[in-house]
Amino acid sequence: MLPQSTRRQFAQCAALGVGGVGLSGWLDVLAARAQAQPAAAAAPRRARSVVLLWMDGGPSHKDTFDLKPESRGAGEFKPVATSAAGVQISEHLPKLARHMHEGVLVRGMSTPEGAHPRAKYNLHTGYREGQGGLVYPSLGAIAAAELGRPESPVPAFVSIGGRSYGSGFLGPRYQPLMVQDAARGVEDLRASVGESQFGRRMGLLDEMERAFHGEYRAPLVTDHQTTYQRAVRLMQAREGQAFDLSKEPAAGKAKYGTGKFAEGVLMARRLVEVGVPFVEVTLGGWDTHNDVFNRVKNLSAQVDNATSALLDDLRERGLLDSTLVIWMGEFGRTPNINTRGPVPGRDHYPRAWSLAMWGGGLRGGRVVGRTDREGATVEDGKVGTADFLATVCELTGIDHTKKNETPTGRPVQIVDKPKPFTSLVV
Repeated sequence: MLPQSTRRQFAQCAALGVGGVGLSGWLDVLAARAQAQPAAAAAPRRARSVVLLWMDGGPSHKDTFDLKPESRGAGEFKPVATSAAGVQISEHLPKLARHMHEGVLVRGMSTPEGAHPRAKYNLHTGYREGQGGLVYPSLGAIAAAELGRPESPVPAFVSIGGRSYGSGFLGPRYQPLMVQDAARGVEDLRASVGESQFGRRMGLLDEMERAFHGEYRAPLVTDHQTTYQRAVRLMQAREGQAFDLSKEPAAGKAKYGTGKFAEGVLMARRLVEVGVPFVEVTLGGWDTHNDVFNRVKNLSAQVDNATSALLDDLRERGLLDSTLVIWMGEFGRTPNINTRGPVPGRDHYPRAWSLAMWGGGLRGGRVVGRTDREGATVEDGKVGTADFLATVCELTGIDHTKKNETPTGRPVQIVDKPKPFTSLVV
Protein backbone atom coordinates (compact mmCIF):
# COMPACT_ATOMS: atom_id res chain seq x y z
CA MET A 1 0.00 0.00 0.00
CA LEU A 2 1.30 3.47 -0.82
CA PRO A 3 1.97 5.87 2.05
CA GLN A 4 -0.51 8.73 2.33
CA SER A 5 1.73 11.42 0.83
CA THR A 6 2.60 9.17 -2.10
CA ARG A 7 -1.05 8.42 -2.77
CA ARG A 8 -1.80 12.12 -2.78
CA GLN A 9 1.04 12.80 -5.21
CA PHE A 10 -0.15 9.92 -7.38
CA ALA A 11 -3.64 11.38 -7.49
CA GLN A 12 -2.24 14.77 -8.48
CA CYS A 13 -0.18 13.23 -11.27
CA ALA A 14 -3.15 11.17 -12.44
CA ALA A 15 -5.23 14.31 -12.62
CA LEU A 16 -2.59 15.79 -14.91
CA GLY A 17 -2.68 12.77 -17.19
CA VAL A 18 0.68 11.45 -16.07
CA GLY A 19 -0.60 7.86 -15.82
CA GLY A 20 -0.74 7.55 -19.57
CA VAL A 21 3.05 7.70 -19.96
CA GLY A 22 3.88 4.53 -18.00
CA LEU A 23 2.63 3.90 -14.48
CA SER A 24 5.41 1.73 -13.15
CA GLY A 25 8.10 4.31 -13.88
CA TRP A 26 6.16 7.08 -12.17
CA LEU A 27 5.56 4.97 -9.08
CA ASP A 28 9.33 4.67 -8.64
CA VAL A 29 9.73 8.41 -9.03
CA LEU A 30 6.92 9.12 -6.58
CA ALA A 31 8.28 6.69 -4.00
CA ALA A 32 11.73 8.29 -4.23
CA ARG A 33 10.23 11.78 -3.96
CA ALA A 34 8.23 10.82 -0.86
CA GLN A 35 11.32 9.39 0.84
CA ALA A 36 13.36 12.47 -0.06
CA GLN A 37 10.86 14.85 1.61
CA PRO A 38 10.04 13.41 5.04
CA ALA A 39 9.95 16.84 6.68
CA ALA A 40 7.28 18.12 4.31
CA ALA A 41 5.18 14.99 4.84
CA ALA A 42 5.41 15.39 8.62
CA ALA A 43 4.62 19.12 8.63
CA PRO A 44 1.76 19.91 11.04
CA ARG A 45 -1.57 20.85 9.58
CA ARG A 46 -2.63 24.43 10.12
CA ALA A 47 -6.12 25.77 10.43
CA ARG A 48 -6.93 28.53 7.97
CA SER A 49 -10.15 29.62 9.64
CA VAL A 50 -11.51 29.88 13.17
CA VAL A 51 -15.16 29.79 14.20
CA LEU A 52 -15.50 31.06 17.76
CA LEU A 53 -18.82 30.11 19.36
CA TRP A 54 -18.97 32.60 22.18
CA MET A 55 -21.20 31.61 25.11
CA ASP A 56 -21.93 34.99 26.59
CA GLY A 57 -22.39 35.10 30.35
CA GLY A 58 -20.13 32.21 31.32
CA PRO A 59 -21.46 28.63 30.96
CA SER A 60 -21.45 26.24 33.89
CA HIS A 61 -18.67 23.70 33.41
CA LYS A 62 -20.34 21.28 35.84
CA ASP A 63 -23.49 21.24 33.72
CA THR A 64 -21.84 20.94 30.27
CA PHE A 65 -18.35 19.46 29.79
CA ASP A 66 -17.03 18.63 33.28
CA LEU A 67 -19.81 16.99 35.26
CA LYS A 68 -19.12 15.84 38.82
CA PRO A 69 -21.98 13.51 39.75
CA GLU A 70 -20.48 12.63 43.13
CA SER A 71 -19.84 16.23 44.24
CA ARG A 72 -21.87 18.34 46.68
CA GLY A 73 -23.14 20.70 43.96
CA ALA A 74 -23.53 18.05 41.29
CA GLY A 75 -26.79 19.39 39.91
CA GLU A 76 -29.50 17.54 38.00
CA PHE A 77 -27.78 16.48 34.82
CA LYS A 78 -26.32 13.06 34.14
CA PRO A 79 -23.00 12.44 32.35
CA VAL A 80 -23.09 10.33 29.21
CA ALA A 81 -20.37 8.47 27.36
CA THR A 82 -18.99 10.00 24.15
CA SER A 83 -17.20 8.76 21.06
CA ALA A 84 -13.91 9.52 22.88
CA ALA A 85 -12.91 6.69 25.19
CA GLY A 86 -13.35 7.58 28.86
CA VAL A 87 -14.73 11.08 28.15
CA GLN A 88 -18.19 11.98 29.46
CA ILE A 89 -20.22 15.14 28.94
CA SER A 90 -23.74 16.34 29.71
CA GLU A 91 -26.74 14.23 28.69
CA HIS A 92 -28.10 17.38 27.03
CA LEU A 93 -25.29 17.42 24.44
CA PRO A 94 -25.99 14.03 22.80
CA LYS A 95 -25.05 15.01 19.25
CA LEU A 96 -21.78 16.59 20.34
CA ALA A 97 -21.06 13.43 22.33
CA ARG A 98 -20.78 11.69 18.96
CA HIS A 99 -18.15 14.24 17.86
CA MET A 100 -15.82 14.08 20.84
CA HIS A 101 -13.40 11.69 19.09
CA GLU A 102 -12.51 14.67 16.86
CA GLY A 103 -12.58 17.26 19.63
CA VAL A 104 -10.49 18.40 22.59
CA LEU A 105 -11.86 19.40 26.00
CA VAL A 106 -9.83 21.85 28.02
CA ARG A 107 -10.96 21.31 31.61
CA GLY A 108 -8.03 23.15 33.14
CA MET A 109 -8.99 26.74 32.31
CA SER A 110 -8.15 29.09 35.18
CA THR A 111 -8.28 32.81 34.49
CA PRO A 112 -7.93 36.02 36.50
CA GLU A 113 -11.18 37.95 35.95
CA GLY A 114 -14.58 37.27 37.55
CA ALA A 115 -16.57 40.25 36.25
CA HIS A 116 -18.18 39.98 32.83
CA PRO A 117 -16.65 42.98 30.97
CA ARG A 118 -13.12 42.44 32.21
CA ALA A 119 -13.27 38.67 31.70
CA LYS A 120 -14.57 39.03 28.14
CA TYR A 121 -11.84 41.50 27.32
CA ASN A 122 -9.20 39.22 28.83
CA LEU A 123 -10.38 36.11 26.94
CA HIS A 124 -10.65 37.98 23.64
CA THR A 125 -7.33 39.83 23.79
CA GLY A 126 -5.06 37.92 26.18
CA TYR A 127 -4.47 41.12 28.17
CA ARG A 128 -6.22 42.62 31.18
CA GLU A 129 -8.32 45.68 30.54
CA GLY A 130 -6.35 48.87 31.17
CA GLN A 131 -3.00 47.05 31.17
CA GLY A 132 -0.27 49.32 29.84
CA GLY A 133 -2.78 52.02 28.94
CA LEU A 134 -3.54 50.39 25.58
CA VAL A 135 -6.58 48.99 23.81
CA TYR A 136 -5.41 45.59 22.58
CA PRO A 137 -6.60 43.82 19.43
CA SER A 138 -8.84 40.81 19.87
CA LEU A 139 -7.97 37.37 18.57
CA GLY A 140 -10.32 37.95 15.65
CA ALA A 141 -8.45 41.09 14.65
CA ILE A 142 -5.10 39.32 15.02
CA ALA A 143 -6.37 36.50 12.79
CA ALA A 144 -7.65 39.04 10.27
CA ALA A 145 -4.23 40.71 10.15
CA GLU A 146 -2.22 37.50 9.98
CA LEU A 147 -4.48 35.18 7.97
CA GLY A 148 -6.60 37.55 5.90
CA ARG A 149 -5.96 37.99 2.18
CA PRO A 150 -5.64 41.66 1.18
CA GLU A 151 -7.26 40.93 -2.18
CA SER A 152 -10.33 39.27 -0.64
CA PRO A 153 -13.54 41.27 -1.07
CA VAL A 154 -15.08 39.84 2.11
CA PRO A 155 -14.01 41.05 5.55
CA ALA A 156 -11.49 38.87 7.36
CA PHE A 157 -13.32 39.15 10.70
CA VAL A 158 -17.08 38.84 11.04
CA SER A 159 -19.01 38.90 14.31
CA ILE A 160 -22.57 37.60 14.34
CA GLY A 161 -25.26 38.09 16.93
CA GLY A 162 -23.58 40.18 19.56
CA ARG A 163 -20.93 42.61 20.52
CA SER A 164 -17.36 41.55 19.91
CA TYR A 165 -14.01 43.06 20.68
CA GLY A 166 -12.30 44.91 17.89
CA SER A 167 -8.92 45.69 16.44
CA GLY A 168 -7.63 47.99 19.17
CA PHE A 169 -4.41 49.69 18.20
CA LEU A 170 -4.21 47.73 14.92
CA GLY A 171 -6.71 50.18 13.40
CA PRO A 172 -9.93 50.02 11.37
CA ARG A 173 -8.68 47.68 8.66
CA TYR A 174 -9.11 44.73 11.04
CA GLN A 175 -12.33 45.76 12.74
CA PRO A 176 -15.06 43.09 12.60
CA LEU A 177 -18.04 43.40 10.33
CA MET A 178 -20.94 43.18 12.77
CA VAL A 179 -24.00 41.19 11.71
CA GLN A 180 -26.68 41.55 14.35
CA ASP A 181 -29.23 39.21 12.77
CA ALA A 182 -27.97 36.49 10.44
CA ALA A 183 -31.45 36.00 8.96
CA ARG A 184 -31.35 39.58 7.68
CA GLY A 185 -27.75 39.28 6.54
CA VAL A 186 -25.84 42.43 5.67
CA GLU A 187 -28.42 44.98 4.71
CA ASP A 188 -27.92 47.52 1.92
CA LEU A 189 -25.49 45.33 -0.01
CA ARG A 190 -27.29 46.45 -3.16
CA ALA A 191 -26.84 50.07 -4.27
CA SER A 192 -30.02 52.18 -4.50
CA VAL A 193 -28.85 53.72 -7.79
CA GLY A 194 -27.51 52.31 -11.04
CA GLU A 195 -23.97 50.98 -11.33
CA SER A 196 -22.59 53.90 -13.31
CA GLN A 197 -24.18 56.48 -11.01
CA PHE A 198 -22.90 54.60 -7.98
CA GLY A 199 -19.39 54.63 -9.45
CA ARG A 200 -19.55 58.38 -10.07
CA ARG A 201 -20.72 59.04 -6.52
CA MET A 202 -17.94 56.94 -5.02
CA GLY A 203 -15.39 58.68 -7.24
CA LEU A 204 -16.60 62.06 -6.05
CA LEU A 205 -16.47 60.95 -2.41
CA ASP A 206 -12.94 59.65 -2.85
CA GLU A 207 -11.84 62.89 -4.48
CA MET A 208 -13.31 64.98 -1.67
CA GLU A 209 -11.75 62.83 1.04
CA ARG A 210 -8.30 62.93 -0.57
CA ALA A 211 -8.50 66.71 -0.76
CA PHE A 212 -9.60 66.92 2.88
CA HIS A 213 -6.90 64.50 4.01
CA GLY A 214 -4.25 66.42 2.04
CA GLU A 215 -5.16 69.58 3.89
CA TYR A 216 -5.77 68.29 7.42
CA ARG A 217 -3.97 64.91 7.68
CA ALA A 218 -6.61 63.67 10.12
CA PRO A 219 -6.46 59.95 11.04
CA LEU A 220 -10.25 59.85 11.10
CA VAL A 221 -10.28 60.49 7.35
CA THR A 222 -8.17 57.38 6.79
CA ASP A 223 -10.52 55.39 9.02
CA HIS A 224 -13.50 56.67 7.05
CA GLN A 225 -11.89 55.81 3.72
CA THR A 226 -11.00 52.30 4.92
CA THR A 227 -14.56 51.66 6.07
CA TYR A 228 -16.09 52.84 2.78
CA GLN A 229 -13.61 50.90 0.67
CA ARG A 230 -14.41 47.71 2.57
CA ALA A 231 -18.14 48.25 2.12
CA VAL A 232 -17.89 48.95 -1.61
CA ARG A 233 -15.74 45.89 -2.26
CA LEU A 234 -18.24 43.71 -0.44
CA MET A 235 -21.18 45.22 -2.37
CA GLN A 236 -19.50 44.41 -5.66
CA ALA A 237 -18.32 40.88 -4.79
CA ARG A 238 -19.97 37.56 -5.60
CA GLU A 239 -18.73 36.28 -2.23
CA GLY A 240 -21.15 38.68 -0.57
CA GLN A 241 -23.85 36.05 -1.18
CA ALA A 242 -22.39 34.09 1.74
CA PHE A 243 -24.29 36.53 3.96
CA ASP A 244 -27.61 35.62 2.32
CA LEU A 245 -29.12 32.61 4.09
CA SER A 246 -31.99 32.49 1.58
CA LYS A 247 -29.47 30.86 -0.78
CA GLU A 248 -29.21 27.87 1.57
CA PRO A 249 -31.40 24.81 0.83
CA ALA A 250 -34.16 24.19 3.38
CA ALA A 251 -32.70 20.83 4.38
CA GLY A 252 -29.33 22.47 5.03
CA LYS A 253 -30.92 25.05 7.32
CA ALA A 254 -33.01 22.50 9.22
CA LYS A 255 -29.98 20.60 10.47
CA TYR A 256 -28.86 23.64 12.48
CA GLY A 257 -32.13 24.00 14.37
CA THR A 258 -34.07 27.22 14.74
CA GLY A 259 -33.29 30.59 16.24
CA LYS A 260 -30.69 33.31 15.86
CA PHE A 261 -27.77 31.23 17.09
CA ALA A 262 -28.52 28.43 14.61
CA GLU A 263 -28.73 30.96 11.80
CA GLY A 264 -25.48 32.55 12.91
CA VAL A 265 -23.64 29.24 12.94
CA LEU A 266 -24.98 28.45 9.47
CA MET A 267 -23.74 31.81 8.23
CA ALA A 268 -20.36 31.09 9.81
CA ARG A 269 -20.06 27.92 7.72
CA ARG A 270 -20.94 29.84 4.55
CA LEU A 271 -18.32 32.48 5.39
CA VAL A 272 -15.63 29.86 6.01
CA GLU A 273 -16.45 28.44 2.59
CA VAL A 274 -15.59 31.77 0.92
CA GLY A 275 -12.36 32.11 2.88
CA VAL A 276 -13.19 34.30 5.90
CA PRO A 277 -10.48 33.47 8.46
CA PHE A 278 -12.34 34.41 11.66
CA VAL A 279 -16.04 34.30 12.49
CA GLU A 280 -17.47 34.79 15.95
CA VAL A 281 -21.05 33.75 16.75
CA THR A 282 -22.58 34.73 20.09
CA LEU A 283 -25.18 32.87 22.12
CA GLY A 284 -26.24 34.84 25.19
CA GLY A 285 -28.11 33.75 28.29
CA TRP A 286 -25.42 31.80 30.13
CA ASP A 287 -25.32 34.15 33.14
CA THR A 288 -27.36 31.68 35.17
CA HIS A 289 -27.48 33.06 38.70
CA ASN A 290 -31.03 31.73 38.78
CA ASP A 291 -32.80 28.75 37.25
CA VAL A 292 -29.52 27.27 36.06
CA PHE A 293 -30.79 23.83 35.09
CA ASN A 294 -33.76 24.82 32.92
CA ARG A 295 -31.75 27.53 31.21
CA VAL A 296 -28.64 25.42 30.58
CA LYS A 297 -30.81 22.59 29.26
CA ASN A 298 -32.42 24.93 26.71
CA LEU A 299 -29.11 26.54 25.75
CA SER A 300 -27.41 23.16 25.44
CA ALA A 301 -30.05 22.04 22.92
CA GLN A 302 -29.26 25.08 20.75
CA VAL A 303 -25.53 24.43 20.99
CA ASP A 304 -25.89 20.72 20.37
CA ASN A 305 -27.91 21.03 17.15
CA ALA A 306 -26.04 23.91 15.57
CA THR A 307 -22.50 22.90 16.48
CA SER A 308 -22.89 19.28 15.46
CA ALA A 309 -24.43 20.38 12.14
CA LEU A 310 -21.50 22.74 11.60
CA LEU A 311 -18.99 19.97 12.25
CA ASP A 312 -20.84 17.60 9.90
CA ASP A 313 -21.00 20.19 7.14
CA LEU A 314 -17.34 21.15 7.48
CA ARG A 315 -16.29 17.52 7.29
CA GLU A 316 -18.48 16.83 4.24
CA ARG A 317 -16.93 19.82 2.49
CA GLY A 318 -13.37 18.86 3.37
CA LEU A 319 -13.01 21.92 5.62
CA LEU A 320 -12.93 20.44 9.13
CA ASP A 321 -9.16 19.94 9.24
CA SER A 322 -8.62 23.53 8.14
CA THR A 323 -11.23 25.08 10.43
CA LEU A 324 -10.81 25.34 14.19
CA VAL A 325 -14.17 25.48 16.01
CA ILE A 326 -14.01 26.82 19.58
CA TRP A 327 -16.84 26.76 22.14
CA MET A 328 -16.19 28.97 25.17
CA GLY A 329 -17.35 31.81 27.39
CA GLU A 330 -15.64 34.22 29.75
CA PHE A 331 -15.55 31.88 32.81
CA GLY A 332 -17.35 28.99 34.47
CA ARG A 333 -19.90 28.89 37.28
CA THR A 334 -19.54 28.12 40.96
CA PRO A 335 -19.25 24.45 41.91
CA ASN A 336 -21.93 24.91 44.54
CA ILE A 337 -25.52 25.90 43.90
CA ASN A 338 -26.54 29.25 45.37
CA THR A 339 -29.63 30.03 47.43
CA ARG A 340 -30.75 33.14 45.54
CA GLY A 341 -34.47 33.22 45.01
CA PRO A 342 -36.88 30.32 44.61
CA VAL A 343 -35.01 28.70 41.70
CA PRO A 344 -31.29 28.20 42.35
CA GLY A 345 -28.38 28.93 40.09
CA ARG A 346 -24.61 29.22 39.99
CA ASP A 347 -22.47 32.36 40.19
CA HIS A 348 -19.32 33.50 38.37
CA TYR A 349 -16.29 31.26 38.72
CA PRO A 350 -13.01 31.89 36.81
CA ARG A 351 -10.84 29.65 38.99
CA ALA A 352 -11.67 26.41 37.16
CA TRP A 353 -13.73 25.98 34.00
CA SER A 354 -13.94 24.29 30.60
CA LEU A 355 -13.91 25.02 26.89
CA ALA A 356 -14.08 22.75 23.85
CA MET A 357 -12.46 22.68 20.41
CA TRP A 358 -12.96 20.61 17.25
CA GLY A 359 -11.28 20.34 13.85
CA GLY A 360 -8.31 22.50 12.95
CA GLY A 361 -5.93 19.55 12.75
CA LEU A 362 -6.51 18.60 16.38
CA ARG A 363 -5.80 15.09 17.54
CA GLY A 364 -9.27 14.40 18.87
CA GLY A 365 -10.49 12.56 21.91
CA ARG A 366 -8.15 14.44 24.25
CA VAL A 367 -8.74 16.19 27.55
CA VAL A 368 -6.35 18.88 28.77
CA GLY A 369 -6.39 19.56 32.50
CA ARG A 370 -8.25 17.97 35.39
CA THR A 371 -10.33 19.52 38.14
CA ASP A 372 -10.84 18.14 41.63
CA ARG A 373 -13.84 16.15 42.85
CA GLU A 374 -15.93 19.32 43.28
CA GLY A 375 -14.91 20.99 40.00
CA ALA A 376 -13.52 23.82 42.11
CA THR A 377 -9.76 23.67 41.53
CA VAL A 378 -7.54 22.66 38.65
CA GLU A 379 -5.45 19.79 40.00
CA ASP A 380 -3.44 19.14 36.87
CA GLY A 381 -2.85 20.91 33.54
CA LYS A 382 -3.80 24.47 34.46
CA VAL A 383 -4.33 26.67 31.37
CA GLY A 384 -4.33 30.46 31.56
CA THR A 385 -5.71 32.92 29.03
CA ALA A 386 -2.35 33.54 27.35
CA ASP A 387 -1.65 29.81 27.19
CA PHE A 388 -4.92 29.16 25.40
CA LEU A 389 -4.63 32.05 22.95
CA ALA A 390 -1.04 31.12 22.10
CA THR A 391 -2.20 27.57 21.39
CA VAL A 392 -4.87 28.87 19.03
CA CYS A 393 -2.19 30.96 17.32
CA GLU A 394 0.03 27.92 16.86
CA LEU A 395 -2.86 25.85 15.51
CA THR A 396 -3.49 28.54 12.91
CA GLY A 397 0.15 29.19 12.08
CA ILE A 398 0.26 32.63 13.70
CA ASP A 399 3.54 33.56 15.37
CA HIS A 400 2.36 34.63 18.82
CA THR A 401 5.81 36.05 19.63
CA LYS A 402 5.45 38.64 16.87
CA LYS A 403 5.41 42.22 18.07
CA ASN A 404 2.94 44.63 16.51
CA GLU A 405 3.57 48.33 16.82
CA THR A 406 1.08 50.78 18.25
CA PRO A 407 0.55 54.07 16.40
CA THR A 408 3.24 55.57 18.65
CA GLY A 409 5.75 52.87 17.72
CA ARG A 410 5.49 50.83 20.90
CA PRO A 411 6.09 47.10 20.24
CA VAL A 412 3.50 44.75 21.74
CA GLN A 413 3.75 40.98 21.54
CA ILE A 414 0.64 39.23 20.23
CA VAL A 415 0.49 37.01 23.34
CA ASP A 416 2.55 37.87 26.40
CA LYS A 417 4.50 35.12 28.23
CA PRO A 418 2.37 32.10 27.30
CA LYS A 419 2.86 28.39 27.82
CA PRO A 420 0.99 26.89 24.86
CA PHE A 421 -0.19 23.30 25.08
CA THR A 422 -0.17 22.61 21.34
CA SER A 423 2.00 19.52 21.68
CA LEU A 424 -0.76 17.85 23.72
CA VAL A 425 -3.44 18.24 21.06
CA VAL A 426 -1.80 17.77 17.62
